[in-house]
Amino acid sequence: MIIRNVTLETVCGVTSPLPVHDRIEVAFAGKSNVGKSSLINALMNRKALARTSAQPGKTQTINFYNINDAMYLVDLPGYGYAKVSQAEKEKWGKLIERYLQKSQMLKAVFLLVDIRHAPSANDKMMYEWVTYNGYEPVIVATKLDKIKRSQVQKQVKEIRAGLGMTKEGVVIPFSAQTKQGREEIWALMDGWVEESAPSELAEL
Repeated sequence: MIIRNVTLETVCGVTSPLPVHDRIEVAFAGKSNVGKSSLINALMNRKALARTSAQPGKTQTINFYNINDAMYLVDLPGYGYAKVSQAEKEKWGKLIERYLQKSQMLKAVFLLVDIRHAPSANDKMMYEWVTYNGYEPVIVATKLDKIKRSQVQKQVKEIRAGLGMTKEGVVIPFSAQTKQGREEIWALMDGWVEESAPSELAEL
């Protein structure tokens, strides 16, 4: 997709109604500091569309980015940040759960995990949660530039085993620095847009 226009169109908090529209949504989830904002900026070819921060837990709302009026990229709150109160964690959890269960246009969920480490308990819980809600998460293994090329397959295998993925499950190693993996992610999203959008939108 050639990105002509991207806008942060809707920001949903705990009590906000979810937006109603006729475009597909693709959601991005991941624990705090896994590189979600950097991934979104890389996908959009923008430097600061999604705010990156050294402080985890920055995203506390669901952010809907309108891309070319063809689809929505949905940024979900990060999870697993230890310094956030239990009440706050539960609030974010309910926010994400409501979105996964109620969104009429959600097509797929990308789940980000750090390629350097085995999936955490929070990663496993999120994977099972997304699966329980009827979606097979596409795993984006971030921070690819932080490991040697010879380690990639071993780490991908560890992620697959740690999450209990099916053989059909997709893992895309990704680096925000080199943009490796960007085209694979866009190939999936372009395919979903073509499947679900009117013919004139599929050409965008």
